[in-house]
Amino acid sequence: MEKVTNIPDVKLGIIAVSRDCFVISLSEKRRSAIAKAFNGKGELYEAKTTVENECDMLKAVEEVKAAGCNALVVFLGNFGPETPETEIAQNFDGPCMFVAAAEETDKDLINGRGDAYCGMLNCSYNLNLRKIPGIIPEYPVGTADDIVKMIEEFIPVARAIIGLKGLKIITFGPRPQDFFACNAPIKGLYDIGVEIQENSELDLLVAYRAHKDDKRIPEVVADMEKELGSGNQFPDLLPRMAQFEITLLDWIEQNKGSRKYVVLADKCWPAFPKEFGFEPCYVNSRLGSRGIPVACEVDIFGALSEYIGTCISGAPVTLLDINNSVPADMYENKIKGKFAYPYTLQDTFMAFHCGNTPLCRLNPQSKPGVKFQLIQNRILENGGTPDFTRGTLEGDIAPGEITFFRLQTTPDTKLQAYIAQGEILPVPTCSFGGIGVFAIPEMGRFYRHVLIGKQYPHHGAVAFGHHGKALWTLFKYLGIPDVAYNQPKTERYPDENPF
Repeated sequence: MEKVTNIPDVKLGIIAVSRDCFVISLSEKRRSAIAKAFNGKGELYEAKTTVENECDMLKAVEEVKAAGCNALVVFLGNFGPETPETEIAQNFDGPCMFVAAAEETDKDLINGRGDAYCGMLNCSYNLNLRKIPGIIPEYPVGTADDIVKMIEEFIPVARAIIGLKGLKIITFGPRPQDFFACNAPIKGLYDIGVEIQENSELDLLVAYRAHKDDKRIPEVVADMEKELGSGNQFPDLLPRMAQFEITLLDWIEQNKGSRKYVVLADKCWPAFPKEFGFEPCYVNSRLGSRGIPVACEVDIFGALSEYIGTCISGAPVTLLDINNSVPADMYENKIKGKFAYPYTLQDTFMAFHCGNTPLCRLNPQSKPGVKFQLIQNRILENGGTPDFTRGTLEGDIAPGEITFFRLQTTPDTKLQAYIAQGEILPVPTCSFGGIGVFAIPEMGRFYRHVLIGKQYPHHGAVAFGHHGKALWTLFKYLGIPDVAYNQPKTERYPDENPF
C-alpha cells in the first residue's frame, strides 16, 4: 500500500489552563504527566505557558504557533478560567479538543483537588456563547492515560478538519444524463470551507492531448506494470492511461491555487472512453491509493466523502454503488449462520463500481486486473471485442471491517450525513467490476428509512476499518444537523411503520 500524501500531518500541542484560585502547579504537573504518557505515540508539543488570564492566553497561543502546531489539546488541569480557555480556540487557527483532569487519589483532596469536572461545564457553556467550535470527547474527564486515549482519537478528526480547510474539489464535466442523484448544490461545500473548481470535459481532453509523447510516460507505464503483475491484461493500453495519469497530476499542481489538497470528480461516460481511448477507472484507482480520490460520474459530494474517509482512516478508501441485493441461494449457502453476527438476508447487499477501487483493497485470490467495462461495451461497442471500453480495475474487494458513509447536500442546500459500520464478507461475488458482498446490521431498515427515506444517492464512500466514532465527531464539529446511522432493532426510525 502506497503512503497517502494528500492529507495533512497533525502537529499537536497541549496547553494547560488554571483558575487563579487554584494552585497552578496542579495543572502543570498533570499536563506533564500527559506529555510523558503520550511519549512514543506521536508528536505532542507541551506549551510551557499555563493560562490563567487573557494575556497568558495570547502568549500560549503564540508559543504553540511558533512550534508549528496545527491542532491543540486544551487541558483543564483544574477548574480553569472559562474566558481565556475558550479564547484559546478563538485565537488559534486549527481544531481544539477540550479535556479535563480527573482527581487522582483520596489522599489528596484538599490542595490536590482540581474540580475540573465542574470547570468543563463552564467551558462548554462559554464555547457555545461565543459560537466557537470545540471538540469535547464523550467523557472528557480522565487521568493522564485516559487523556492519551482521547488524544489518539482526536488526531484523525483533527486531520480531517485541517484537510477540509485546505481542500479544493476539481471537477470535469456535468453529471451523465439520468444520473442526477449525485449532483447536489455546491453551497454546502462553502458552508464547511471547501473550494470547488468546475471544468469541462473538453478542457481535460485538450490537456490530455497536450501530454502526447510526454517523457514521463515510460516511467509511469513501468510502475503500472510492476503494480499489476499478472493483472496486466492489456499492455497496449498502459501508455494511454499513463498519459492520462500525468495529465491529472499536472492539472492538480497547476490549479491547486491557494489550497493544499485536491480531489477530483470526473465524468467517465458516455463520451469519455471513445474520445480518450480507454476507461479511466484504473488511473482513478491509482490516484485514490495515494490519497487523491477521483469520484466517478462527477459525484462532487462523493469525492468530498472519500477525502474525509482518507483523512480519518489515514489510508485509501473507495466510492461504490449501493448496488444489488444478495441472491437468496448465495445467502443460504455461503452466509447464513457462518459469521459471528447473525446476518439476515436483508442485512446483506453488494456494493460495486466499474473499477475505481485501489488495487491494495482488492482480494488477491480474485485475481484482480485491468479488464473492460461490460456495460459500456454493450452500449458503446455493441458487445463486440472491447477496445476503448477497456481500462477498469476489477476484482472482489478484500474482506474485513468497513464503514459506509456519506456527507451530502439536499436539494435545498442542507447538509446531512449517514454512517454505518459493517464488514465485507469473505464470499466470492461471482460477478464483475470492483465488487464485494457487504453486511451491515439492520441494513434493510437503514436502506429504507435513511438511504431511501432521506433521499440519498446511490454512491457511498467506504473506509476500511470501523471509523464511525471519528466520523460522528467530525460531522458534529462541522455542524451537520442530521447524522443518521443504522438503528438497532430496539430503536424505531421516526418514519418507520409501527405496525
